[in-house]
Amino acid sequence: MVDLTKNYDALVIGGGNAALCAAITAREQGCSVLLLEHAPRHFRGGNSRHTRNLRCMHDEPTDVLTDAYHEDEYWDDLMRVTKGVTTESLARMTIRASAEVTPWMVERGVRFQPSLGGTLNLGRTNAFFLGGGKALVNGYFATAERLGIDILYDTEVRNLKIRDGVFQSADVISKGFPYTVTARNLVCASGGFQANLDWLKESWGPAADNFIIRGTSYNKGRMLRVLLDNGVTSVGDPKQCHAVAIDARAPQFDGGIVTRLDCVPFSIVVDRDAQRFYDEGEDFWPKRYAIWGRLVAAQPDQIAYAIIDAKCIKLFMPSVFPAIESDSIAGLAEKLGLDVAALEKTVADYNAAVQPGTFDNSILDNCATDGLTPPKTHWARKIEDGPFYAYPLRPGITFTYLGVKVDAEARMVMANDQPSENMFASGEIMAGNILGQGYLAGLGMTIGTVFGRIAGKEAAKNAKH
Repeated sequence: MVDLTKNYDALVIGGGNAALCAAITAREQGCSVLLLEHAPRHFRGGNSRHTRNLRCMHDEPTDVLTDAYHEDEYWDDLMRVTKGVTTESLARMTIRASAEVTPWMVERGVRFQPSLGGTLNLGRTNAFFLGGGKALVNGYFATAERLGIDILYDTEVRNLKIRDGVFQSADVISKGFPYTVTARNLVCASGGFQANLDWLKESWGPAADNFIIRGTSYNKGRMLRVLLDNGVTSVGDPKQCHAVAIDARAPQFDGGIVTRLDCVPFSIVVDRDAQRFYDEGEDFWPKRYAIWGRLVAAQPDQIAYAIIDAKCIKLFMPSVFPAIESDSIAGLAEKLGLDVAALEKTVADYNAAVQPGTFDNSILDNCATDGLTPPKTHWARKIEDGPFYAYPLRPGITFTYLGVKVDAEARMVMANDQPSENMFASGEIMAGNILGQGYLAGLGMTIGTVFGRIAGKEAAKNAKH
């Protein structure tokens, strides 16, 4: 039985990758640790259970990564997607630390699969979890239990008592009963506020009604709001988030990775008026997939449709939902509720603009359009081989970037620009320090792993003093 009258060395709020890395690290340093997970046991793990990989710097091939991925290239990739909206010192620290995380993870129950090839182009940059994020979470929880970390599920932290930047206690509801929990240190790894649709509407307005939340329904931002109300400095723009294009038929919450659509580079994407609005072949999908959620969010009614033909249907991992199919473009338009003449013209104009080239989905090939606005710069082939297929797209929000400001020791920074004595943060709730906008595949898990370990180490160090 967990003794909630005990004064723990570290209280960890959250049950995902970042929280588990912090809890395990603190426990291995000799701390008594209590981990509180809002979700029930079968939904434990937050967004982490929907993940597949993390991005790692490495100077030579490893057992799970090919070739090399040096710091400068990693940094350039991050700069390209964030357009410089990042804290360079923390970002570079995270990149460097990523080089040593995979052996640490393996020793604590995570297993990796061989590097991937094919259309994702990630075998060199990203290490994939064997069994996905659910297996990662289960491995970490097994390690936490073995180490003697106290864990409570169905436990929501409702409020924090903070005085002069120092955490004192937490008010919690555990399985319907109220408790006050005390600890010498707090590690908050409770995620963003993306599941709080009312909060999303404060920035996005009515458009948020058409957003789908890819991950857990438990990340409503309560701890973020409490921390900001108690003088912790905020970081990030509340409108910025990791948003991808997902199948519009996905559930409101928890659809996960299987609802993501990777067909865009091989398609044309049209809005509700059957008009294209962006270059589908701008770059490799892992470097561009995270802009498409915001692109779709900017369209009327936050809806779009990816159109492909028979020669492309097996080039990508399909959605969990079947493609909408027809033997003609006109028939496809009718099934989608689009203007038939408008879609036929858009496809015809696109086909007429496609130039001869050698199609190769493993490189930035020379298949492009000419004289078309917007252009399609790679992987452009005529849509002419029936049957024809379509997938409806909605903005899928993974996590929000408004969070708490931290320093290199993962300490929360207070309004007076001084770090808290005993409050630390890791994961999505502080990712906005590095991800000011845009996204790089696998970086969220990297941030959570690196800062989870730092937060656990620093909380343990503080407890000893």
